[in-house]
Amino acid sequence: MSTIHMSSLTIGSISQQQPFSPFPYYKSIDSTRIKASPIEAEAEAEELKRKIEIRVCTNRTCRKQGSLDTLQVLSGIAPPYVTVNSCGCLGHCGAGPNVVVLPDAVFVKHCATATRAAEIMAFLCLGKRDDVEGESRKSLEALALRKRAEDEMSNANFSEAHSLLSQAIDLKPFGGVHIMLKDRSAAELAMGNLADALEDAKEASTIAPNYPEGYICQGDALMAADQVDAAEKSYSMALVLDPSIRRSKSFKARIAKLKEKLALANLG
Repeated sequence: MSTIHMSSLTIGSISQQQPFSPFPYYKSIDSTRIKASPIEAEAEAEELKRKIEIRVCTNRTCRKQGSLDTLQVLSGIAPPYVTVNSCGCLGHCGAGPNVVVLPDAVFVKHCATATRAAEIMAFLCLGKRDDVEGESRKSLEALALRKRAEDEMSNANFSEAHSLLSQAIDLKPFGGVHIMLKDRSAAELAMGNLADALEDAKEASTIAPNYPEGYICQGDALMAADQVDAAEKSYSMALVLDPSIRRSKSFKARIAKLKEKLALANLG
């Protein structure tokens, strides 16, 4: 997958006169129908949240039009209840990059910029609110800060990464916060702040209960604190959520270290 360039996260000017709607006939998750009770309306909204999936065409033509960057942006700003996946050709190749929103199979054309992608996600998550454009900008600002933090982490500048991630979280974007918390937890762990690392990892898992990396971060913090049994439970939960991580070299290394600590604990 290609790297997102910071230039692609530039936020363009958008008219503030009308509430934004990339597909005006689509019912967003914040829309409500007439129901017998507010409880039923809330239940329906939660059910819609659980079912939303965005598929981005990454076939040849759409790929040339920038769909890989679109996929990365949508994945980076999505809240936990919206899944984002790549897919094959959706047709209408001349109007790409093309996106389809499920379960209603709403087709979205010309999703070629970060701004367009963020507006689509904001509309899905927030509905036809007056602040949709501002919220979409905020989500891109937070994503750009997280990407900068990733660069700082790779250069072992953990304090700077922590600062950038804190700025991103403080923006309160509508999505991607669980990833920021997971990343900040890793920075805190690298800095030796075990309590903060564990707190952020737990919050990431609270926001996104089906996010395996949140539980891995919990396990890492618990291992560093020598809470081996609790770390084993966190790693096991991550494995339940994503069995494929069993083949990961980094996860294998974690399990090997865990077994060593468990063996030492049993000897004691």
